[in-house]
Formats: sequence, structure tokens, C-alpha cells
Amino acid sequence: MNNKRKLSLLTAVSCSLVLAACGGSGGSSTVAPTPTPSPSPTPPAGPTDAQRASAATTTAQTNPNCAESALGAFYWEIGDANGVKVSGQVGSGTDGSTEMSIASASKWVYSTYVVQKHNGVSSTDIPYLNFTSGYTQFNDIACSAMATVASCLGSQTGQEANTIGKFSYGSGHMQNHAASKMGLGAMTAGDLTTEIGTTLGSYGFQYGNPNLAGGLIATGSGYGGFLRAMLRGSLTMKGSLGTNKVCADPTACSSTAVASPISSGDTGETWNYSMGHWVEDDPHVGDHAFSSAGALGFYPWIDQSKTYYGVLARRAENEQNAG
Repeated sequence: MNNKRKLSLLTAVSCSLVLAACGGSGGSSTVAPTPTPSPSPTPPAGPTDAQRASAATTTAQTNPNCAESALGAFYWEIGDANGVKVSGQVGSGTDGSTEMSIASASKWVYSTYVVQKHNGVSSTDIPYLNFTSGYTQFNDIACSAMATVASCLGSQTGQEANTIGKFSYGSGHMQNHAASKMGLGAMTAGDLTTEIGTTLGSYGFQYGNPNLAGGLIATGSGYGGFLRAMLRGSLTMKGSLGTNKVCADPTACSSTAVASPISSGDTGETWNYSMGHWVEDDPHVGDHAFSSAGALGFYPWIDQSKTYYGVLARRAENEQNAG
């Protein structure tokens, strides 16, 4: 990921974090008082959903991290298993129904598909889904012009010995897994759209090319529906969030992490990587959210309690072929 994409991504993450703090916190903070001879005063109630929604909307409209000048136009929403709690848009031309390439946010969808098909995580799947399989030679740009999952691989089907068992962020892990373990090698982008939709449900997802880890086209509202299904437990991934995680920071874990788009050198935080998604559990400031940021600025998340989700949907028009 080049420096421009990295800065764009980190800005989107920063905006999502401040939105989450306003609109996605837990329920009421009221605690029943401990019985005493003299009645204790009732603690003040926490903010209502309406107050949280108002705070999140104000943040989206006024916080510098969320400014259109920094991110371009974008749509955002926060909700729970039952529906959208609050949503809005900044700028014009992008709303909840706007289709866009979501780059690496595709990874959460593919891993959820695998877990759904296998009714859980198998030991065979783990290295491919937490990016420790050694399949690190892959060309995302060349894949975008190919017709099938298998043709995307070209001659890049071998493992790189010095990365086996070590975290190395890239699309090759999932592409090899799809071709060799899931029987998807002959599928076109259209075939993948049907297969993923049949397995996970209808969220308007479609593949623009047969890159499982980066080729998905989606809308902010559609991805929100996908996350709600996960929170409801309709998708088996809910129980696998954060499992089999590995350190994804070459700065902090130089012996076990080889390549990563997010590291403490850039963000000041050390994150882990799980089954197609990040675990934002820096030991000092992490909130333990689960997320799957895309290089074009699309940022979905679920909070640690698996109660709330959020989506910041944007597309950087000049940053194509991002994995």
C-alpha cells in the first residue's frame, strides 16, 4: 500500500473511531445502588439513543477528521442487530445506496463465507484466513484483468518459504485458498457473486473481478446489513470474531510479522489479525473492535461486545486496484 493510500485509510479510521465513540457506546450506565440503611442516590442515566445519534451526527458534520476536505464525500451508519440507529452523509454524491469498490473490506466477506460453508473454522483454513500460509506472491493489479479465480493466480501458486507461519498481508492467501480448498477455481466474478450471495444472504454484493480478497463491490447500507446479520448470529462468523489472531505489526513482532499496511510505526498502535479481519487490541489504547478496512477508504467495524456495528463508506476515485 502506497503512502497516499495509507494516509487516506488512516484518516477514514480516525473518523470512524470518533463516530463510534458518540453513537456506538454501550447501554445505560445506570447501576442499581447497594442497599444501605439510608437510601443511596440513583446514579444518573446514561445517554439515550437519541442523544447518541445527535452526537454522532454532529461529529460527522464538524470533526476535522470527518471533513469532506480530508475524506471526500462519504456515507456513514451505526446500528445494532435490530437495525440502523443513526446514519448520514457528508458531501454529495455518496449515500447508503452508492455502489463502490471496497478493496480489502472484501476480506471479511470471504472469510465469513468460508466459516459459513464449514460451519466454523477448520485447522486447514486458519493459515489462509489469518495470512500466515506463505502464499505471498500475488499481483492484485494483474488479477483485476483475469477471468477466473484460478487464472488470477497465474504462475504465482507457490509458497514463499521465509513467510510460512508468519503474518504477511496480501490477497494471495485467500486466492489460493479459494482455488485449492474451496473449489472455486473455475468461477468468474459473476459466479462468485451468485455463490457468495447464496451462502451468506442478499446484501447487494457483487464481484467486479475474481479477486476474493479485494474485488468486491458493495454499498454502505448493504455492508451494514451484512454486519447486522453477523450480530444476530445468522452468520457463523460471529463466534469466530477475534479467534486465531496473530500479531500483525512488523515493528512490534519482527520475528513473526513480515508485511502489514498498519503498524505501530504509522498509527502508534499494535493490532492483531484474525479470520479476514483486524482486531484493534493495542495493549495501551486499543478498544478491541473488529474491522476490515479497505485501502480506498471503506471502513466497517463491530465493537468488542458484538453489540454495535458501524460503516464509513467512501471511495477514492484515483486509488484503484487496492487490495
